[in-house]
Order: sequence, then structure tokens, then C-alpha cells
Amino acid sequence: MTLSEMSWRSSFRCSKFRHVYGKPSTKEHSYDGVPITHSVHDNHYCSANPCFIAVVTECAGGGSFLVLPVHHTGRVDPQHPRVCGHSGRVLDVKWNPFNDHCIASCSEDCTVKIWDIPVCGVQQNLTKARKTLIGHSRRVALIEWHPTAENLLLSSAYDYKVLLWDVSQVGAVLRCPVRVVLMPIYHRYPSDTLLLSVSFNNDGSRLAVTSKDRRVRVLDPRTGKILQVSSSKSHRASKVLYIGGLKMLLSTGSSPWNHRQIVLWDPDDLSEPLYEEDLDGSAGVLFPFYDPDTHMLYLAGKGDGNIRYYELSTEKPYINFLTEHRSLLPQKGLGVMPKRGLDVNTCEVFRFYRLIAIKDLVEPLSMIVPRKESGIFQEDLYPMTAGNQAAMTAQEWLLGINRDPVLMSLKPGTRVANPYPETPAEKGLVRQLSSLRFQAVGAVTRRDLDFMEEAFLEEQLAYQDAKYPREVSDLSGWQPDETQIPLWTYCCTPHCCEPAERPPPTTESELLQAFYRQQDEIRGLREQLNHKDVRITQLELEIKNTRNNMRATF
Repeated sequence: MTLSEMSWRSSFRCSKFRHVYGKPSTKEHSYDGVPITHSVHDNHYCSANPCFIAVVTECAGGGSFLVLPVHHTGRVDPQHPRVCGHSGRVLDVKWNPFNDHCIASCSEDCTVKIWDIPVCGVQQNLTKARKTLIGHSRRVALIEWHPTAENLLLSSAYDYKVLLWDVSQVGAVLRCPVRVVLMPIYHRYPSDTLLLSVSFNNDGSRLAVTSKDRRVRVLDPRTGKILQVSSSKSHRASKVLYIGGLKMLLSTGSSPWNHRQIVLWDPDDLSEPLYEEDLDGSAGVLFPFYDPDTHMLYLAGKGDGNIRYYELSTEKPYINFLTEHRSLLPQKGLGVMPKRGLDVNTCEVFRFYRLIAIKDLVEPLSMIVPRKESGIFQEDLYPMTAGNQAAMTAQEWLLGINRDPVLMSLKPGTRVANPYPETPAEKGLVRQLSSLRFQAVGAVTRRDLDFMEEAFLEEQLAYQDAKYPREVSDLSGWQPDETQIPLWTYCCTPHCCEPAERPPPTTESELLQAFYRQQDEIRGLREQLNHKDVRITQLELEIKNTRNNMRATF
């Protein structure tokens, strides 16, 4: 064997993911007509789970986001109900990894809110959150759920504070976080406490962050102690991601020559990078996504139409380029479906939800490994993966316990026992229904529809009974609703005031009157909308006549 043949064989890497390709959904299987937010923050603006997809939308006089069932594809009604309890623009949304009907949102109104989504989706505008977290004095830019502990949420804001919350605490309004990870000292506002991105490691015992000073740091989230700081001057980091299973960190950013760059680090030693690579000269932020089951890395740029795929390994050069998906439509943000929501029958190993703002379109993009027998479960493509069960409670984690995620099998009909003691779960209806999924299995039977409708009505009635007790004289358990306190008491500026909520009609005649009144209002608005062209012409004529009169006067 010649030397040239040996060098050719050594440079060739055999991989079962060399032929992975992206399959975009058709317009009928996408979400069309979604008014995607115009915010310029470098966030994803989208979050998905096997039941729902949430997208931050543009609206006037406050902030809102849209929650749609995953299989509710096609044209979205412009009047579709939204989650609109924030008084400022929504900046980020994240689904609870252990409850498919619980979502967190952060906003410019300096608050973080926890919402419960009904099993049938949002049927009317949702304005009352289950929890409101008030601890920041400026807009909250980032939120992140803990990967293994239940009900732990991290928030980062422009007041240079990074807080850790236990959302299982009693009360509709929480003011005291369980941990203060970072905060200003002696009224000094260091740039290392203004975070651009955060990432927990596999068991949640370490937190990697990038800050305004463009450095990578590794923290202990329990104490806030900074364990490692990058000192490389050739890389200005913007996003960071823990590479689970390989004991590495990956950061994306730019070089001193403003070339987009990816860098691999040893999390125990950030003095020198393990690997650096310049990609291109574009200006958009690179969002990294990693699949620990297949060791595949996806890089998607904000404003780009392409997504690059890489395969990572523990051997040099650590990263190997596979191929890329190209599209003519640029993406503003991306959401990712958890592995337990993928279609294993088509060998789907990853799924994006691309936000295409210029088309008001949310396009699902499936990453598929081509196989001859695609209808059979492929054991090598779907190893044990992180499931929707928490490994421990928030109190256990705060006491110093570390546990890996509870794994599950994606093979249909397979159930894996939880190796850890079961965490005390809530007994409410939302928790009982959190394991339900909207499956595309053809026509839905009348019995399923009756069950879903009955569950939704029971949940709505339980909420109304809790908020408006029938016995008005019994006020022993009454507490003031602190969510209506003016926001200026929390040192922030409101963008609008939420309208006061009216009590529901008590009789059938009052309900009918309210219904007919709303119908008349809708009819009047539609008539105004239909006559908008005539009204615009009239106004243009009036402006023209006014200008002519002014010219004649002078």
C-alpha cells in the first residue's frame, strides 16, 4: 500500500450520518399567517414540545405569544386566541421539560410568568398566569429550565442579575428567588453579569454563560462562584452550549476580523481552546444545537437560509463537517422538538421549526437519515434519551444532590422504569393530562372529542370556581391579587395597562346578552374594515383640499 493510499484512507471518515438531509414541510403542513415578532434580540422566539408549539408574536400595546397544537397546521386564524398577560414585549418562551402544558415567558415588563395551557389548547385569550416572578428591575432577556430538577427556572435580565426560582412555591406572586447566581456589587455593573446565553450541563451542576464582554465562563449555579473564564483574545463569544457526553463546551461568535467562528473548549480549562474554525463573513448570530444521542451539531445563523451539520467526537480534529441544508428564505429564529416528539417511523433524528418572518410562516424542517427500511424502528439511530420525568425535586438539588436525566426509550410500546425515587407530583388535572399527545392517527373519534371537551370544561370550571367562589360570605381563604399592583412599584415602566377583568355572567340571559353584544361589536369592526379603502380615499381627498386651500391663502 502506497503512502498516498494510506493518507486518503486516514482522511476518510465513515459515518452513518453522512447522508442526513433536511426535509421542509409543505405549506399545508406548516403554520401560515403567524405574525412573528419584530424584536431584535438574539433569541429563538419559538419553543416546541410533543403537544404544542409556542411562537412570540408582534402586537400593539403589550406582549403576547401564540400557542398552537403541533398538528394544527395550515392557515392560522388572525383572531386566534393568544397568551397576552405581559404589558411589555415578550422576549423569550420555554416549555417546562417535565410538563408539556406548562410554559414560562419573560418580557420587557421586568417579569417572568408561568402559564398553564389547557389540554385542548388556548380557546380564549389567556391573561392570568399561574405564577408571576418579580425580582428584576429591567427587562428580562433569558430564561432556562433546569435539565434534571423539577420546577427550577433561571432568569437573566438587563439589571445585571441572574436569579434561580422555584416555581413550586406557594403564592401567585413570587418575589424571593431561591438563589442569586449573579448580581451587581456595590452599585457596580460589571459586563460579566450581563449574559448573552446560558447552558446547563447534563446534570445541571454547572452553568456555562457568555457575557457582554464576549468571554465564556463556567459557574456553579448553586453558589454563583466563577470556576473558569476564557482568556482567548482571538474569539468573541456570543452563544455557548454544553456538549453532553463528550465533556466539551462549544461557543459561537466572531474573530477579530469579524468572521463567524466556532470554538471547542475543555470546560475544566478555558485558558486555550481545543479547536477553532472560521466559517464565513456574515453578520448574523450563529445558533448552535446539539443532539447528544447522535453527537450531531447543527449551526443555524440568524438571517441565513442554510443550516450546517457536523459530527463531533472525542478524537482530533473533534469536529467533522457533514453537509448543509439550504433554503432561499431566511430564518429569524428556530425552535427544536424534543427527541420524544420525533417520528421514528421515518428515521427523523431532529426537527426544527424555522421562523420565516418575511412570509409570516413557521416551517417544520425534519432531519432524516435515509434507510431502505424506513418503517422499522432503527435501534442504532434512537438510543436511550432524556425523557419527561424529573430526576429530583428542587429542594434536593439545592441541598447539593446531582443526578443524571431519567432516560426513556423511543421504541413504541417500551417503558423504562425510573431509577430514582419518584418526585412528589402535583395531583391537579393539568399534571394528570400532561402525558397526553396530539397524535396524527387519522380521523379522531367522537369519544376522544367528548373526553377532550369534558376535560377542558372541567379545567375551566375549576379555574372559575377558584377565582369566583359561589359563597361570597366565605372569605376566609381570600388573598389580595398582587398581580394587579401597578408595575411602577417594581421600578419598571409599563407599556400599557391591562383592562380590569369583569366577573362572568351569572344567568343564561346575561350570557346571551354578552354574546350578542360581542357579535355586534365584531360585525361593526368588520364593516369598518370593509370600508377602509373608501375611508382612506376620503382622507386623502381632505388632505389634498386642505393643501390647496393653504396654497390659495398664501
